[in-house]
Amino acid sequence: MTKEFNTQAAENLVAIAEQFAGLGKVTGVKAFGSGNINDTFLVDINSSEEQYFVLQRINTQVFRQPQLIMQNMRTFTEHVRNRLQHTPLNRRWEVPRVLLTKDSLDYCRDADGSFWRAISFIEGSQSFDTMRDRSHAKEIGYALGMFHNLISDLPPEKLADTFQGFHITPLYLQHYEEVLAKTSASQSSEVNYCLQFVSDRQTFAHILENAKVEGKLPLRLMHGDPKINNVMFDTATLQAVSVIDLDTVKPGLVHYDIGDCLRSGCNPAGEESENWDSVYFDTDLCQGILQGYLSVAKAFLTENDYAYIYDAIRLIAFELGLRFFADYLAGNVYFKVKHPEHNLARAIVQFKLTESIESQETQICNIIKDMK
Repeated sequence: MTKEFNTQAAENLVAIAEQFAGLGKVTGVKAFGSGNINDTFLVDINSSEEQYFVLQRINTQVFRQPQLIMQNMRTFTEHVRNRLQHTPLNRRWEVPRVLLTKDSLDYCRDADGSFWRAISFIEGSQSFDTMRDRSHAKEIGYALGMFHNLISDLPPEKLADTFQGFHITPLYLQHYEEVLAKTSASQSSEVNYCLQFVSDRQTFAHILENAKVEGKLPLRLMHGDPKINNVMFDTATLQAVSVIDLDTVKPGLVHYDIGDCLRSGCNPAGEESENWDSVYFDTDLCQGILQGYLSVAKAFLTENDYAYIYDAIRLIAFELGLRFFADYLAGNVYFKVKHPEHNLARAIVQFKLTESIESQETQICNIIKDMK
């Protein structure tokens, strides 16, 4: 749906929003946010309790079991709310609430069969697309640590695995090898660099999954997409107040989240950089994120968890590069691209980031050690 929708579409949106508006009358609906998977709208309601809520049409091409996603979301948001009631924090922290329809369901379908849900709006908050400084990094880390901490006592088997295979690096490597066997990659220095890069790290790809199988790293619940812009900040205090975008929460290793948060947060050049030599891993931001994260997460982390943090940071950058490169070789079938070489360029950014992480291994390990 485009941002400029016609009158009939607007009327349909209001009708869908009214299914969830138990508190008052819908006075307006407008497109909201910059997410590229679900269609998101902000609904104005005339109610004494809340002025807005968020209405979303779930992309069922990506999320094939939307009912399970809603079931997961209700399970863990209720768990967190109960925990916060029993042991309140000394600062603002909010969990989005799932809103129910008039029939007490957590979703509704429209005439086209589209799947809609509504969640509460975090008032007085904003998100940022880039890391601004060390104190911002610390708050990002705190937010992920608080998110993990509040669900650390919820048994992972209570949530369905809605994204099987996600972040399982050996499976991505297997897929890459299958693609490679079927395609003849055009020879260029960039392609050769990537082929060699992956070849040199074949055994490393298994490091976290092996640790899980050996019982060194426990299965817990993870966010699945801990990007910077999924952390909401209080507009007045500039402290983190919530983690949003909860569709990917599922059983997994917290190390995938730690690695992904640091991979995306400590790369000032950004994922779309064309200047590969400028890509580096910023250990100052890394220290900030880990300081914030470990200040809360040390409540549940084990000795083994600390031992694998560096590997997680290195692995997730490598994994994303591997996924981009495999998609380039396959003809750009998964990630949206602006030109045929786009995924190749993205892969090189992640591989350069991985190299930068590897070259600073001692420093990163010392940062982790000093914070234990």
